[in-house]
Amino acid sequence: MNEILALILALILSLLAGVLLGTIFFGGLWWTIRKGISSKQPAALFFFSLLLRTSIALTGFYVVARGDWRRVLAGLVGFFPGAHPGDLAYPHTDCKDRVKEGADCR
Repeated sequence: MNEILALILALILSLLAGVLLGTIFFGGLWWTIRKGISSKQPAALFFFSLLLRTSIALTGFYVVARGDWRRVLAGLVGFFPGAHPGDLAYPHTDCKDRVKEGADCR
């Protein structure tokens, strides 16, 4: 029984770590795109951002995995929802509706 509870806890923590890694990865991508638009050398910024974000994600998955494929799978399940953590709280609306409210739709 204790082994099952330990595994469930490990998988939940791996899932949460995946969400954190996804938020870091896709948040970094968002930041890179915002800064890359006005950068003097956007190619270098995008390249080094990709290197850094990928290194962080792969290192994070390596640490989370601890040699167990189930932990890697739980981390991956959490990784992609980490791309849009605010979607549940702030569902997408049409840009035209947001412009009426004074929002900038960039």
